[in-house]
Amino acid sequence: MSKNEHVVFLVDDDPDTSESISDLLASVGLSTMAFGSIREYLDIPKADIPACLVLDVGLPELSGLDFQSQIVDDDHPPIVFITGRPDVPSTVRAMKRGAVDFLIKPFHDTDLLSAVWAAIDRDRKRRETAAELSMLRRSLSELTPREREVFPLIVSGLLNKQAAAKLGISEVTFQIHRGKVMQKMKAASLPDLVRMAAKLGIDITYSRHSSAR
Repeated sequence: MSKNEHVVFLVDDDPDTSESISDLLASVGLSTMAFGSIREYLDIPKADIPACLVLDVGLPELSGLDFQSQIVDDDHPPIVFITGRPDVPSTVRAMKRGAVDFLIKPFHDTDLLSAVWAAIDRDRKRRETAAELSMLRRSLSELTPREREVFPLIVSGLLNKQAAAKLGISEVTFQIHRGKVMQKMKAASLPDLVRMAAKLGIDITYSRHSSAR
């Protein structure tokens, strides 16, 4: 993986610490952007690539913990906290809110690198999931109103005859709609479509068993 495929944002108001961490990250191929405050970090446009935010707890103006409490998970990369003044409540608070790790200065290089790579991997997976969901939603938007009615009936496991009866249409007509749904959703198989329905949060109201009753 090249440097351009990921980035580490480092926010620490201690120039010596910032330089030391930046050098460490650069030594293993991690591109780093360093800032002295949260405000500086927020003012910089950020590339749409997997990232990690290494954040000092005791920052001027706005602390790292206070910043974490103000953001939504998807707004910023996963956080690795660093601090020279640890306390248990702060650690618990940070981890409960989704921090990848909470490291005490001076920490081992391997501990920081391990946490940073874990954060980047988490962010990469989040971005992949978000991109897939976006594509599924675009495909879903291409379905006609009738096809949207057919979709949950397909994944419910109903026989074509049963599903057609639910909509008051012929079995042949239902099969035509079914084919269109599979085509527009780019589903390779029924299990594939079921997986898509789950990710889209589509309710499955019926089942073959309940219908038979």
